[in-house]
Amino acid sequence: MVLESCSKLDVDVESQYVKDNFPFTNSDYAALFGTMYSNLSSQYGVPYWRMQELSTDAAIIPARDGNFDDGGQYRQLHYHTWTIDHPNVRDIWQWGFGGINNCNRLINLTNESSVSATAKNSSLAEVKAMRALYYYFMMDLYGNVPIIDTFPVSSLPGNQTRDKVFEFIEKELLAAIPNLPVKDNNNRVLLYGRPTQAMAYALLEKMYLNAEVYTGKPRYADAVTMADNILKNTNYALDNKYSDIFDVNNGPQINETIFAIPYDQQIPGNQITRFGFYPALAPAYGINVGFSIAMSTTPEYYNRFNLNNDIRNSFWLIGKQYAPDANRKPDLTKPVLVAGTTTQIEITPDLTLKPGKPMDLGNTVADQAKGVRSVKYWPDVNAIQATRLNGNDMPLLRLADVMLMKAEAILRGATATTVNGELQTPLLLLNKIRSRAGAELANTATLTNLLDERAREFSWEAWRRNDLIRFGQFETEYPLPNDVLFMNKDLTRRIYPIPANELKLNANLKQNPGY
Repeated sequence: MVLESCSKLDVDVESQYVKDNFPFTNSDYAALFGTMYSNLSSQYGVPYWRMQELSTDAAIIPARDGNFDDGGQYRQLHYHTWTIDHPNVRDIWQWGFGGINNCNRLINLTNESSVSATAKNSSLAEVKAMRALYYYFMMDLYGNVPIIDTFPVSSLPGNQTRDKVFEFIEKELLAAIPNLPVKDNNNRVLLYGRPTQAMAYALLEKMYLNAEVYTGKPRYADAVTMADNILKNTNYALDNKYSDIFDVNNGPQINETIFAIPYDQQIPGNQITRFGFYPALAPAYGINVGFSIAMSTTPEYYNRFNLNNDIRNSFWLIGKQYAPDANRKPDLTKPVLVAGTTTQIEITPDLTLKPGKPMDLGNTVADQAKGVRSVKYWPDVNAIQATRLNGNDMPLLRLADVMLMKAEAILRGATATTVNGELQTPLLLLNKIRSRAGAELANTATLTNLLDERAREFSWEAWRRNDLIRFGQFETEYPLPNDVLFMNKDLTRRIYPIPANELKLNANLKQNPGY
């Protein structure tokens, strides 16, 4: 082996992309751009999700006699007392800017390639739309963040104001739209989980609906315009069966999905069932994996699931528990018993804390059953003990959201518009969502019942914090019985702090107000 050592120094480079070996087929590009998507899926389903949901009434991870306390990080989210060293605050900053940095690298590589102008423009639009999505996450969570659009970074960047970041994202998306593909029935598989024109429109609609929060200037008419750009495309439609959207086998066949984050046993990241299911029920659901017993919703949030015949009510585990039948409805002939007893498992909505303990429910059999659990992302029978991951893809943007955002924008001052011959008033849009769920129809559409509808429709889809801030209710407190801690109601908590380690590494960053 020593005698055969290399002496030829002009060999072709194969370990990195240069002009001579830059990808030029669709499969080559898919492999190159895959890092944008694998990074996205890696953290979205747990730490990002926790920042958006555990900081609200929608989800809570209480301790169980000290178990699941994990240094107090979950109660810090619940009580809005997180610090600049909080692990989610740190990890999601690195995740977001890691994604942005990678997109900048891919933009450089694409610009240097020798592919056709059409292929280059299409590829650049895809990468820039993904970069805009990462920037949206950072703007929404951290507010005043750096704008980095070059690779490598030549100097340490400082923060930009939130409105400047908003303008950057808006400009990037509007410029990308003409070169993004339009979904139709022939390309839905190819485009699944990738940016399309509808993805850009939906993200812009989300930005415009929240523009008063982000920039101080309302943009409700623009939100309606973005919604209409999607609604006129009849390839998007509400799926008849609500549960299909979140099923283990969901995917490109879902009609209303605009942008989803794919997961399976090879694409890790979806741990909703691991933390949110009731583990004693696992064998009855055909699962041989030990899940956590920790995460539930709050009684106040669950109380919003109060419409008659609403299918969305059935995706919460509450009361006496039975094995599901073939249609995933409780089989009343098959009660699930507490192990080693003749007592049926009964899940209760109360979150009564043990006196003197911070957000701790205790860990008896009865304590473990406190808190309503979600099976909206139906438990995956293919989950394995090593990872306890679910294969359900997680929708990020979907048509129901586009419709309810449009309804809200009109209620906030925009003008109702006609799409495909239909005058779309807030009440009509609201009742389309209720009708699909089988729920009783509303008589009026108000901001109050629209927020409640968003709670029902988008439970555990990582939009609750965004909604509550826009409605001015992020600081609403629902004290838990025997609570010894109280919420920090400072409005500066509507954005997270710049992580401590980033401030140490970059002296040009300035901390957000209140931290």
